[in-house]
Amino acid sequence: MYIYYRIADELEEGIKQGTYREGKKLPSVRELCAVYRCNKSTAIQALKELENRKLAYVVPRSGHYVLKRSFQSAREPRGEYDFATAAPDWNAFPYAEFQHCIRKAMDFYQRDLFGYGTQRGLPALLKAAKQQLESHQVFAKEERLIVTSGVQEALFILISMPFPNGKETILVEQPGYHLVVEYLNRFGRKALGIERTAHGIDLARLEELFRQGDIKFFCTMPRFHNPLGTSYSKQEKLAILKLAHKYDVYIVEDDFLADFERDAKADPIYSYDAHNRVVYLKSYSKIMFPGLRIGVAVLPPTLMPVFQEYRTYIHIDSSMISQGALEIYIQSGMFEHHRDKIQTPYLRRAQALNDAVGVMGATLPDLVRLAGPTGCMHTHIELDRRVNVDRLIEGAERRGVVVETANINYLADFPRRKIVKLNVSMVEAERIGEGIGRLAEVLSTLR
Repeated sequence: MYIYYRIADELEEGIKQGTYREGKKLPSVRELCAVYRCNKSTAIQALKELENRKLAYVVPRSGHYVLKRSFQSAREPRGEYDFATAAPDWNAFPYAEFQHCIRKAMDFYQRDLFGYGTQRGLPALLKAAKQQLESHQVFAKEERLIVTSGVQEALFILISMPFPNGKETILVEQPGYHLVVEYLNRFGRKALGIERTAHGIDLARLEELFRQGDIKFFCTMPRFHNPLGTSYSKQEKLAILKLAHKYDVYIVEDDFLADFERDAKADPIYSYDAHNRVVYLKSYSKIMFPGLRIGVAVLPPTLMPVFQEYRTYIHIDSSMISQGALEIYIQSGMFEHHRDKIQTPYLRRAQALNDAVGVMGATLPDLVRLAGPTGCMHTHIELDRRVNVDRLIEGAERRGVVVETANINYLADFPRRKIVKLNVSMVEAERIGEGIGRLAEVLSTLR
């Protein structure tokens, strides 16, 4: 047996016996070298082995800590193969590390916790977010950033507030983000839809809608669209921006999965904006955890005063503890470490999903139209008009496969295509092929 295995086994036994308690620090590399009379690389391997066993986590420049094992999933899978649930895999998130940051934030930001918040968000977090956004090619002055309670809050404020162009109608992709669509449907906001398919949008139709003269802003997800999973090309982004400038329309760019992008050349629309037309929205829910409820909006100068006013009507500021903990998490290097660590398993799932759906399309070309490869954890299939979608969903559920249509992603009066959403947040990479295979078997019986 390798020495590092023996060290790891003894540390694991110490964890089980309570010698090293949950959340407490493990012996350092130096201490392990002294106790086991081993070299530094052996001690490092032993601690790395505990990480692989999901017994410990590392805090950069601090050491290794015992991972809490008492967490329970807030949402269990709805079936043996749950392709419907879009919430991120709770096991992949750094609860213990972030708990450490919360404790530090309560100590470090004591004075801020006893105030009524800030005008735009915790200054230290705004500074950290500004530096982080630059890695996504979003270069903006710090005074143009504002912290929100998630991207959803920012979207609702933008829908409600007046814009300098004096227009009132919201243009949304169809299908689109279901909470925005439901809000527009429920409260009767002026809204129009434009069809988005696996091949993008019709730019001629977009110009026609812009030219009508009442589009306040175009709400779009250029990258890893929800629910389609596809992304715009650079040419499409430039064309959309050009039309927005020509017809005095703003663009609200929801870049909620930017942290999962591996293509260094895939820049957001914001990076090409020379006329202050784009509102850029950054989410931390998918890369961290939804309960954090922290997002960052980058606003044109003309929109900032009114946005701040409307934000104050909702609440004075987002949670200062959450903001402080996130700032510490980013500045300590833990965010970057976690992002790099979590990308790999999600990309494996994305590849497994693309492969499995590709096999389905090749087997059932008369019933299924595919989106083509996507680079993230969700995609979609479009069914032939002859397929009874309700029967497909019922039959799949009997086989332990849970899927959903995209009906909730459409405006009430917009024509709906027969789209089935596929998300692998709750399915391990090794099981995706079998789950999609079962779905294909059910689909083949519905010819």
